[in-house]
Amino acid sequence: MFALLKSTPIFVHISLFMVALLYAATFTIAKEIMPQWLKAEAFVTLRILISALLFLILHTIFIRQRISNRDDLKRVFICTLFGTLFNMLLFFKGLSYTQRINGAVLMMFTPIFTAIISGFVLKEGFRLWKIIGLLIATLGGILLIGGTSLTFSHQTVWGDLMITANAILYAVYLVKVKSLMLKYNPLTVSTYTFVMGGILVLPFGFAQLMDTDFSSIPNPIWIGIAFVIIGTTFLTYLLNAWALKHASPSTVGSYIYLQPVLATLIAVLAGKEWLTYEKGIFAALIFTGVYLVNKSKTRNA
Repeated sequence: MFALLKSTPIFVHISLFMVALLYAATFTIAKEIMPQWLKAEAFVTLRILISALLFLILHTIFIRQRISNRDDLKRVFICTLFGTLFNMLLFFKGLSYTQRINGAVLMMFTPIFTAIISGFVLKEGFRLWKIIGLLIATLGGILLIGGTSLTFSHQTVWGDLMITANAILYAVYLVKVKSLMLKYNPLTVSTYTFVMGGILVLPFGFAQLMDTDFSSIPNPIWIGIAFVIIGTTFLTYLLNAWALKHASPSTVGSYIYLQPVLATLIAVLAGKEWLTYEKGIFAALIFTGVYLVNKSKTRNA
């Protein structure tokens, strides 16, 4: 299946752009679902289990590759904890305790965490233009999402801390999973992490899932649930996995900065927001920062 995608830079960036596009609507959609229709733990359990089934079916049909090396299986286990289980639980639980805008802003720090961890673990180095690019993109993202509307307080502190912890764990995942992507097919790695995650998530959310009154959930909410599971989980992890095989964790992480830009464009096209000069400037900062991060990586190569 991944043979259909060429490992040229343009296809890598297209894949990462699609991931950012799918994630752009997640904060709003997930907030509409939780906690009224699904508790955070139940939603995460449903998300992982169905995605694991989709990955398993796809892997059985197209790949059938196995991971039998003990050290690699240990690495898969770590990636499952950081990139599939705890980061999802922390994200959805945190989002239920804080505001959407807080969660979106805090996720802007994921690329910085990724760059720092990559610098120490993968020896990517801390080039000046890379650091400048990260700072510019972070500033642009925070201003575009929040501006003067940010309200961090004691009422949102636990949710904010959970979202921040999620960002750190996901950054660790991006760095740790890189070696597996280079050795195995990305679909194989994703299948193993989600199947393992499907087993590990049951103690956290199975009871809440069983207590959910699915018959009362209206069709629009079902559409939102399907979008988060198929789009924001299955497809994004699939595309991210492939991109990580051909790009650095810092490059993959930098595309998180595009999420607020795309979310704003979607809102403008839907007639929910107006495009202002300020938003255009903030978006330009983000694109400039992402360009500098990727240009720095190209120079290093």
